Amino acid sequence: MTTLLTTQDVALITQTLGLPEVFKRMVGYIEADYLRWNEFEKSARVASHTEDGVIELMPIADASLYSFKYVNGHPKNTRLGLPTVMAVGLLAEVATGRPELVSELTLTTAIRTAATSVMVARKLARKNAKSMALIGNGAQSEFQALAFHYLLGISEIRLFDIDPAATAKLTRHLQGLPGLTLRVCASTHEAVRGADIITTVTADKTNATIISPEMIEAGMHINGVGGDCPGKTEMHRGVLEAAKVFVEFEPQSRIEGDLQQMPADFAVTEFWRVLKGQASGRDNAEQITFFDSVGFALEDFSALRLLRDCARELGLGQDVSLIPNMADPKNLFGQLGLALAAPKLQAA
Repeated sequence: MTTLLTTQDVALITQTLGLPEVFKRMVGYIEADYLRWNEFEKSARVASHTEDGVIELMPIADASLYSFKYVNGHPKNTRLGLPTVMAVGLLAEVATGRPELVSELTLTTAIRTAATSVMVARKLARKNAKSMALIGNGAQSEFQALAFHYLLGISEIRLFDIDPAATAKLTRHLQGLPGLTLRVCASTHEAVRGADIITTVTADKTNATIISPEMIEAGMHINGVGGDCPGKTEMHRGVLEAAKVFVEFEPQSRIEGDLQQMPADFAVTEFWRVLKGQASGRDNAEQITFFDSVGFALEDFSALRLLRDCARELGLGQDVSLIPNMADPKNLFGQLGLALAAPKLQAA
C-alpha cells in the first residue's frame, strides 16, 4: 500500500505539532541531507515553459529513496481562484521502485522554502540580526516571516507589496504575535533601509529589478526567493557583483536564478560546502551576502521524509492501492477482473 497525505493531513501535522516545531524539524531534515550532498544523484529540474508560466519535475535519489516533485508557477492563476504555485510529490523505494508516499506539496513547499531560507541565514546573516524587509507579501510571505521570527529571532519585519491587499492579508495573519513588530512601508526603498535581512518573494515572471545596488548597505544578507526560472529575476546584477553569492545546485541556479544574469565564470559557492566546513560563509560583519534561492529537489526529498515520519508518528494519512496487490505478480491482466466472452467458432 502507498500512504496518501492530503492538504488536510499536512494542516493537521502543523496544528498538532505547532508551526515552530514543524519549521525546526524541517530545518533539521534539510540540513541533515545537505550534509550528505555527495550521496545524492542530482540534476537540474525538467521544465516546460509557456507565456503564462512553467510546469516542472524535480527528481533526486540516494541509495535508498527516490523522490520527485511536480510543481507549477503561474502568476496569473490568482485571477482564476487558483494558487500561483501548486505541487504534489512522491517518495519511493530505490530497491523495488514501490511508491511509499504520495503527498500534497503546495503547503509543504512554502514551509520547506522558508526553512531553507532560515538554514542559510543562520550561517550568512549577522549574528545580531533583528530586522527583515519582506518584499512581496503573497502566498509565501507568512511562512518566511514566521520562520525567521521563530527560528532566527527576527523581531521587526518591514512589509511592502505593490498590491496593498496582499500586505493587509499578511498583517491580518501576523498582527498581535508576541515579540513581532510589523511595519507597513510605502516602497521597497523604505522597507529595506537599515534592514539586517532582505527577503524578496515576488511572483511575476519577468526580469524585474526589485533590489538595486543603491539600496544595499554593508552587512546585509539578501534572501532572493522569487527569481526562480529563466526570464524571472528580482535583483539588479550590481547587487550580485557587490555580494558574496551562495546557491543550492549551481547548474540549476545558473539557468534559473538571479545568477542567470551573470557570466559563466562569476564565482558562487554551493551552500552545502559551508555546512560541511569546506567553504566559508560570511567573512566579516560588513560583508554583503546573497542567497540565490531557486528551490532544489533535495529540499523536497527532505520534506517528503519529514511528512512520512510525522504521519507515522501521528497516525495520519490514508493507505491507497496505487499498485496492484497480486498473488501472482506476473498475472497483471487478471487484475482487470474481466470475464471475456468465448470466441465464436466460424463455420467451415
